[in-house]
Amino acid sequence: MRYDILNDEAWQQASHKEKQHDDFGIEGDAVQAAVGLNAAGAGQIAGAGGALRVAADSQVPVLRIESRILVIRGQKVMIDADLAALYGVPTKRLNEQVKRNAERFPADFMFQLTAEEKAEVVANCDHLAKLKFSKVLPVAFTEHGAIQASNVLASPQAVEMGVYVVRAFVRLREALTSTKELAAKLDALEQKTELLSLQHETFAGNTRAQLKQVFEALRQLMAQPPEPPKQPIGFVTTEDKSGKPRAAKGKA
Repeated sequence: MRYDILNDEAWQQASHKEKQHDDFGIEGDAVQAAVGLNAAGAGQIAGAGGALRVAADSQVPVLRIESRILVIRGQKVMIDADLAALYGVPTKRLNEQVKRNAERFPADFMFQLTAEEKAEVVANCDHLAKLKFSKVLPVAFTEHGAIQASNVLASPQAVEMGVYVVRAFVRLREALTSTKELAAKLDALEQKTELLSLQHETFAGNTRAQLKQVFEALRQLMAQPPEPPKQPIGFVTTEDKSGKPRAAKGKA
């Protein structure tokens, strides 16, 4: 596979150990100084789209490498151009070494992007915009594939940078795990909130019904009682209390 990002002149200069910065801004001499440094060492991170600067008293910032890790087909991967730049070789050489050691790169270590995936990567990653003009589809390396690529290249820079790649993948995996745990807690909290809301609405509805009954009873108590029927004055001879006439006692 031919997928060249760095030109031949840049590769020749790198091979002569001149201080040429790749996409990550790693200086050839500084890589050797980074060997053995603690992972907690402070590194300077340039702004978005800026390059890393690795001095003799610092390390390659893992956080910067994390920004090169993408999620494609549900897997966390690094594009071959980014990985080659990190390891200090042209993309063409990286892919050639991978082809020569194909048995060491099973399907879960790497895969080639489709045209649609390439277009999406180019559209969303400014630093990979130059891939738009390449006719070759890029290759994506998973965490294990990235480490295997470091092993097959076997250069001091590739071996050393492979350590930082592992750390970057681990940090990202831990961050995603924490995010999932937080999301689960938020979902549980939301469900509890909805349950409490329903209970409150039920309580409020029952309370309103009870208050309505109380008010109705109060209104009934406050209403004036009906006047009692008036008793007739005098003797009742032909009508009873209901006002109906009595049957007259006549002769047979």
